[in-house]
Amino acid sequence: MAVSTGQGEEEVMSTINITPFTDVLLVLLIIFIILAAVTKEPKMPPAKNRDKVHPSQIVVIVDKDNKIQIGSNTDVPINQVSDTFKTLQEQTNKVYKSVIIKADPAANYGTILQVMDAAKSQDLTDFGLANKPEGQKS
Repeated sequence: MAVSTGQGEEEVMSTINITPFTDVLLVLLIIFIILAAVTKEPKMPPAKNRDKVHPSQIVVIVDKDNKIQIGSNTDVPINQVSDTFKTLQEQTNKVYKSVIIKADPAANYGTILQVMDAAKSQDLTDFGLANKPEGQKS
């Protein structure tokens, strides 16, 4: 025996309506897009070095063809690098202990190590390394 109400038969809604949920997500998406367009990255503060940096008088440039320039604009063969360092040390009365090596990223790593070894043989023990030779655009 079935009990029925006086009103007609109504079907029970068995699906979930996701339209309000989708509307909320779209509104949130629009808000995030607007916020991302409006906000900017904060400016970085300028860096200040507390230690006084003294430039070295001995600068070595190694270009992409592994040509070595020490101090001046003349090329030095790899077998004469130690003699050139010795001459520079004698001219400066062995005041400087540092060498700055400006090497092209395409330069041979072995050439740079040979230059460093030749500098160490002449009591130049501190090295500064740069990755681009002077005058090249970044």
